[in-house]
Amino acid sequence: MTTFSKRLKEARKAKGVSQERLGIDAGIEPASASARMNQYEKRVHQPGESIVKQIAAVLNLPMPYFYCENNEEAHLLQCFHLLKGKGRRDVIDLVERLVLGG
Repeated sequence: MTTFSKRLKEARKAKGVSQERLGIDAGIEPASASARMNQYEKRVHQPGESIVKQIAAVLNLPMPYFYCENNEEAHLLQCFHLLKGKGRRDVIDLVERLVLGG
């Protein structure tokens, strides 16, 4: 299982949506939505960038989340994605202070 297929399956299950529903909501033709999502999760096929963008939007995740091999980094991407404005700036400031030892 590739990082992408693993993250896709985990994210879909965490949202509680079926392969079919996710595929349809991501703009895949209803007749093939379930089969295509299954193929992505089983690593039979790799989706193109535009489909990954649509899947990420439906699951409210950033695209890099699906390719991040480290679980902690993936979780940080997921959390950061949910922040807006000042929250994002605060996280960046905190990380910079931690990195610089201040």
